[in-house]
Amino acid sequence: MNIMKDLKYTETHEWVRLEGNRAYVGITDHAQSQMGELVFIELPVVDDEIGKGDPLAVVESVKAASDVYAPLTGTIIEINEELEDNPGAVNEDPYQSWFAVIEISDSEEIDELMDADAYEAFCQQEE
Repeated sequence: MNIMKDLKYTETHEWVRLEGNRAYVGITDHAQSQMGELVFIELPVVDDEIGKGDPLAVVESVKAASDVYAPLTGTIIEINEELEDNPGAVNEDPYQSWFAVIEISDSEEIDELMDADAYEAFCQQEE
């Protein structure tokens, strides 16, 4: 299981890369390995307001469909349209295959995210 040290994580296996007041969001290596080969991704709509914990996207694999949840409250300002044509890119490199960029409206929520060490411990508890 690959966990990037410079990212933040959620208990629902999303990763967050912070760049100023922008948050790039994707699913972790652990999540994509549990799901198997991704065959479809439904991305959010640019300019939509989203709350922390709200469904952000839907991923479908050969095994099942799952929601991806917003780790932070804000506005969707960009989506990774490449994933619509190539959902398998998430399986190849989940930390480069971000789903959406959220302009953060409540920066205090960042403190509720896990760092890499906490996320690794969380994943070990789940097993």
